[in-house]
Amino acid sequence: MKIHFDKITQTPKPFVERQESVVFEGSLSKKETHRVHLVGTIEGVIEVQCDRCGILFDQSLSTPVKLTLSDQIAEDKEDLDIIEFLNGEIDISFILESEIVAEKSEYHYCNDCGKLEEAVEIEF
Repeated sequence: MKIHFDKITQTPKPFVERQESVVFEGSLSKKETHRVHLVGTIEGVIEVQCDRCGILFDQSLSTPVKLTLSDQIAEDKEDLDIIEFLNGEIDISFILESEIVAEKSEYHYCNDCGKLEEAVEIEF
């Protein structure tokens, strides 16, 4: 889903984006002339790989998301949660995909490996 910056006002504009079994729901509101505030949650289930034994398993997601979106190059060093959309369109599906990829890049342990307390190395 793409939304033009010009269509966003100070009144929150709700959105819902789905990707497989993950739902990104929230609202967009104008913060400044070239800044939009996004507040939402990402909930659902994604498939991740155990970093210890390598099996695939389902991981539940329930992540709050607060971002600032800009339609120009951001030079603000204080706000690090800025995503720039220089073409004038906010791409909600891009944000959702980025959050899913970030979650998959974290360390994950399956139920069996999560219970182990000692360092384990498994040879195949």
